[in-house]
Amino acid sequence: MSAPLVVANLVVAGSGTGVAIVDDVSFELDAGQVLGLVGESGSGKTTLGLALLGYARSGTLIASGRIFIGETEVTSSSTGVRGKLITYIPQSPASALNPVLRLHTQLLECVVAGEENPESIIDQVLREVALPTDRQFLRRYPHQLSGGQQQRIAIAMAFIARPDVIVLDEPTTGLDVTTQRQVLETIRRLVKDHQVSAVYISHDVAVVAELVDKVMVLYSGKVVEYGEATEVFRQPKHPYARRLIAAVPDLAGNRSPVGILGGAPSPFTRPPGCAFHPRCDIAVDECQTRTPELVQLSHGHFVRCPRTGITPPALTSEKAALLTRDDSVALSVRSVSVSYGKHTVLQDIDLDLVGGQCTALLGESGSGKTTLARAIAGLQPRSSGSVIFDGADLAPGVRERKKEQLRKIQYIFQNPYESINPRRTIQETLIASYQFLCGKPKNSQELIAEALDSVSLRRESANRYPDQLSGGERQRVAIARALIVNPEILICDEITSSLDVSVQASIVELLQRLQRERKLTLLFVTHNIALVRHIAQDVAILESGHVVERASIADIFAFPKHPYTQRLIADAPSFDPARGVA
Repeated sequence: MSAPLVVANLVVAGSGTGVAIVDDVSFELDAGQVLGLVGESGSGKTTLGLALLGYARSGTLIASGRIFIGETEVTSSSTGVRGKLITYIPQSPASALNPVLRLHTQLLECVVAGEENPESIIDQVLREVALPTDRQFLRRYPHQLSGGQQQRIAIAMAFIARPDVIVLDEPTTGLDVTTQRQVLETIRRLVKDHQVSAVYISHDVAVVAELVDKVMVLYSGKVVEYGEATEVFRQPKHPYARRLIAAVPDLAGNRSPVGILGGAPSPFTRPPGCAFHPRCDIAVDECQTRTPELVQLSHGHFVRCPRTGITPPALTSEKAALLTRDDSVALSVRSVSVSYGKHTVLQDIDLDLVGGQCTALLGESGSGKTTLARAIAGLQPRSSGSVIFDGADLAPGVRERKKEQLRKIQYIFQNPYESINPRRTIQETLIASYQFLCGKPKNSQELIAEALDSVSLRRESANRYPDQLSGGERQRVAIARALIVNPEILICDEITSSLDVSVQASIVELLQRLQRERKLTLLFVTHNIALVRHIAQDVAILESGHVVERASIADIFAFPKHPYTQRLIADAPSFDPARGVA
């Protein structure tokens, strides 16, 4: 049987510059197989995924190469291919679904024209993704669904035409572990049942390892390693692939994630030779002058590196031993409840933050994690209860709190793209925060330099705007803005959820260093259970607005007592490089 998806020498380039964004990509994918595309932001994953549909984003074009689905060639002018032979599931179903159309209307639009009984097709695909088929459910609008339900509708819309190929672009990013596992099981079952060739794009290597048959590692638009997933994950040959895998947090706690210094270059600033050589720990002079070819090491395993036979140095994390617990309470939450109208989100929450320690808040989406964090910070008024800090009951809202209280408790938001003013330089952003809470600085240049140094950002970043920085750099700016006023408590709200694993590991190493140096107390809100093991000293589990379990990290993973905690840990993707798969 010929491969349903064949890609040969595909190049996507800037339409005005001719600079390759995705450069010379070739692969074949059989029916029922899943190919994982992994790499940092800017590596070309989504550009490649969209090109498989014959689509190039504004300012780019498919410069050369060929794409076949069976006997049909996909080109930018192909008609009847998208939505029939090949479909696409985007990262954010909330933005992909039409907010003013009911679910039935949107599903009906995806049924191939000419089908005799579209209603039975809709019923069948809804059953396949484990969603209700009754008319009342189909009359809902997207905003009336949970995040997991929205993603299942997006999957149903993609599979309803029974395509030969499906491209999934980060479909589980931002989902809690339970919803993520349900979505992955749905995708895995549908791909197998309908013998679809699937391309799965993700920065979450642990998730990819659970799902895919083959994996392709992209760096700066080029394939640096490609092969069977078990072989690549177990014994990665390219230095970049090895570092990506080392950055994945280990649920078992046997190793600490290790970040990668620096960032991937843009297509316009690629260095000569191998694009990865400035960040590579085994690079030699040849790597700076000669661009390596993609060579076959064994059957189906390709690597773009002449140094594959060199034993790399051992990777070690900066993580130190756990801090000594002194049991001094830095902040107390007592009987806090929060309601939105008649709906109670948090009910009688009691929580102590121990000085100099990191407490993690874990739970599914909607469990109340962010609401509790915002109530502590004064960003969400509480209905009842108290938050005790420095011997005083903090006012429910930030407007009623003293500036000294605001200075000591700083909040870092999930999305740095939205929390940093795009019209201010980084220097202006940092100075504005300092002046509001601390007054005019004696030496603003020295203050900015120290703030940037503290989060390992280059000092020349001070004069840049947010859109000139990567996602990881923006998140470091958000951390610097919080640190510049010398706080005592940092509240981190899902600050690594949308970051690449390498950047995520670097941010965790940064927070650990800052916690040690400044004796900071951290409240770390996340749904990434494996990551919690490497940053927190204790954890509180939230379910439906209640703390159902509170324990040390060692106890919660070794002896989880509540059934909800047990299920969360069981649902978390577990990646073991020694075995290569979860």
